[in-house]
Amino acid sequence: MSSWGIVGAGAWGTALALFAHRAGHEVRLWGRDPARLQEIVARRENPRLPGFPIPEAIGLADDPSMPEAEFLLLAVPVQHFRAVAGAVVPSGRPLVAAAKGMEAGTGLMPLEILAAVHPGAPTGVLTGPNFAAEIAAGLPAASVLAAADGGVRKTLLAALSGPGLRLYGNADPLGAQVGGAAKNVIAIAAGAVIGAGWGENARAALVTRGLAELSRLTVGLGGRLETSFGLSGLGDLVLTCTGRASRNFRYGWALGRGERPAVEGVAEGVATAPALVARAEGAGCEVPVAGAVARLLAGETTLGEAMAELLARPQRDE
Repeated sequence: MSSWGIVGAGAWGTALALFAHRAGHEVRLWGRDPARLQEIVARRENPRLPGFPIPEAIGLADDPSMPEAEFLLLAVPVQHFRAVAGAVVPSGRPLVAAAKGMEAGTGLMPLEILAAVHPGAPTGVLTGPNFAAEIAAGLPAASVLAAADGGVRKTLLAALSGPGLRLYGNADPLGAQVGGAAKNVIAIAAGAVIGAGWGENARAALVTRGLAELSRLTVGLGGRLETSFGLSGLGDLVLTCTGRASRNFRYGWALGRGERPAVEGVAEGVATAPALVARAEGAGCEVPVAGAVARLLAGETTLGEAMAELLARPQRDE
């Protein structure tokens, strides 16, 4: 049995807490918003994850460091990741990023932020094709624990494994994080074409070409090509671009219908799109689909114009 400290009481953090409790671990949960945390205390249910009672055995913490925990899982949106990570005292414990995206302005991914805030701390990233409600319900799933240090990876794989969730280790945390960031941007494009009524052919084309962009960027930034075709790349891309539970897909779907997106929670792809394009440009990688999404979100093009530009690109071999 392990002692988990989960930093972030949104839907994903709560789902992880429920999974850990079900696996027999000790769990404490901390949230950024004191009012929401008090609501969770009163209702023993998170409004972001309705229908899943939070057992009394899951403690709610007032200190994000949770010194009694053997490791900390940071499940907060990437745009708040630096501030929350800075409030945590690592004390030599592994810090596990359970967030996907790139920080606006810097383009940094979660483990890069942790390296800047807590240099030398042991770190890993938990990522993959997982919807929070399905993990909370105990439905079968698989995920990736990526860490460059083999010892840290082995320790975390043993501590985080449990019934219903098969974990795979990966020695390429950079590539795993690129997949988690890029898939959210591509999902906005996939949602937009479905919302606009342009059909499944268009979605399939965008997902496939999005995978090509994700792979190029992974290699361009120093990751491994094969990571792109695993759970943290292709697996997460397929789920996010086809599942209506995806906030990024729903955001794009609303754009495609000409509506104002109203998505509960955070659509990470919105802030990640321009950051990803900037990092791709710095690495000399072409990312036309991500670029079109970034321009669309910035109001620099319309959906119709963006699709016309993509279809008019010079012909080439695949």
